[in-house]
Amino acid sequence: MAKIIAVNTSEKKGVIKQPVEIGECMVDFGIKGDAHGGIWHRQISLLGQESIDKMIAMGVEGLDPGKFAENITTEGIELFTLSIGTQIAINNVLLEVTQIGKECHSGCAIKKQVGDCIMPREGIFVKVLSNGEIRPGDQIVVKKTKHLLTNSF
Repeated sequence: MAKIIAVNTSEKKGVIKQPVEIGECMVDFGIKGDAHGGIWHRQISLLGQESIDKMIAMGVEGLDPGKFAENITTEGIELFTLSIGTQIAINNVLLEVTQIGKECHSGCAIKKQVGDCIMPREGIFVKVLSNGEIRPGDQIVVKKTKHLLTNSF
């Protein structure tokens, strides 16, 4: 079963996100109170614990949820295998995958430490299609998959 491990937000860009008990997802924004929210295609970022575990296996320590600036830390789903346009549901919140991975311009602290970072390849971005609240432990359901050829930045 795919589920949320943590919901993370930050009030400023460029800082590590901190876990919150409840994430209020808002159409045309993202998660209320998060600095990356807004009317654009990368309203919420997701990264799997399985991806984080790959970095831990490379020797990176202290990788708590939010360290990769992901809004939602998941478990039990290979996020990066979803196609752009795939819809996922968490409770009554409906999200649509808009981007797989991202360009890493200058290299984050993790890449500088170990020579690699998983977020640019395995993190995904979504936009919010319906309002609602999400919490750690909530189930993630893939609702609709579109098969498009383009799934990168």
